[in-house]
Amino acid sequence: MKYLGYLLIAWGAADLGMSFMDMDLWGMIGVTLPEMVWKYSAYIAMAAGFGVLQLGKKSDEGEAATEQEG
Repeated sequence: MKYLGYLLIAWGAADLGMSFMDMDLWGMIGVTLPEMVWKYSAYIAMAAGFGVLQLGKKSDEGEAATEQEG
């Protein structure tokens, strides 16, 4: 899960950087986003990445607690 989170954060950062250069990262891979979503797609991807990282950390903590009990 950790790697997926980092990948989403990197994708969002690349999307944000390319948007400042007037390039459409989503359009380059053939995905057409609605204008409203396109404006915030970088932030959505980064937020999703942070969310996945948090889920992964909770999962890791749960596994560690289970291992300590056993």
